[in-house]
Amino acid sequence: MTMKKLLALSAWCFAAHAMAQTPVLTVYTYDSFTSKWGPAPKLEELFEKQCQCDVRFLPFEDGITMFNRIRLEGKKTKADVMLGIDNFTMEEAQKSGFFIEHELTVEDFPWQNEVFFPYDYSEYAFIYNKEKLAQPPRSLKELVERQDLKVIYQDPRTSTVGRGLLFWVNSVYGDKAEDAWKTLAKHTVTVGKGWSETYGAFLKGESDLVLSYATSPLYHQWHEKTDKYVAAQFEEGHLVQTEVAAITKVSKQKALAKQFLQFLHQAQAQNVISYHNVMKPVVGTDAVPAFKALPEYKQLAFIQPSSETVRKWLASWQQSW
Repeated sequence: MTMKKLLALSAWCFAAHAMAQTPVLTVYTYDSFTSKWGPAPKLEELFEKQCQCDVRFLPFEDGITMFNRIRLEGKKTKADVMLGIDNFTMEEAQKSGFFIEHELTVEDFPWQNEVFFPYDYSEYAFIYNKEKLAQPPRSLKELVERQDLKVIYQDPRTSTVGRGLLFWVNSVYGDKAEDAWKTLAKHTVTVGKGWSETYGAFLKGESDLVLSYATSPLYHQWHEKTDKYVAAQFEEGHLVQTEVAAITKVSKQKALAKQFLQFLHQAQAQNVISYHNVMKPVVGTDAVPAFKALPEYKQLAFIQPSSETVRKWLASWQQSW
């Protein structure tokens, strides 16, 4: 073997050894988080500089789809961190026993949870184009009852956003919720699996309104330089979604996963998440000042229902179609 070949082989062996020694952190999340405009690419770059590790984001259509995949995989899951379920799904996820306590302190936030770590939040809202819809609904009940409005929302069985609407409708209508679903179904264009699919359909002009977030208009202001997209304000109030992350019980990188959760609250990470996920920061509220310019949305008080109640609500929703 020539000296040149020997040196090349030596270099290859060194690189292979280095790769074998580099720890890998696998993060399950949802597809818009990992898209080219989402936070994941920048977060990966920033965290890898701190951890000297390889971060791999694995996307799913939506948060509930992601959680269901972890339940299906069980002890064989590759996930070290699950990022992207919310406060409305936490109880079910915690009861699953698939996640461990993070042992971290969440400062300056309204609630604490020993397993789930918040990283952003926003009010749910229906988005419309003010250049096309001159008279938007002023309440959830008006949205449900106005048959002239074409509506798109997400499936509550697969989407955290759709699950939010499930809770929202039941909070407002109570035992009349099934009738409300039947009325809404008459002018619902489609119920999509996830946010990306449904929001994309709305932007193509397939509906007058789409279920999203009160912060969504900021995306269009920042990236498209337009203020024509508006989040409708509902007089009943809006439910607040808080997105959370958690460490899986079977992770072989628990220390690294904990470090990643801590990283999510660093100012630079909160800035990236707020801007690229277009959601409000949970710490360092000055991370993106534009959020302060948004209208104030009345927040609807909410008490987390039992898992059995959620199953009944889902069954009621399905019967309306």
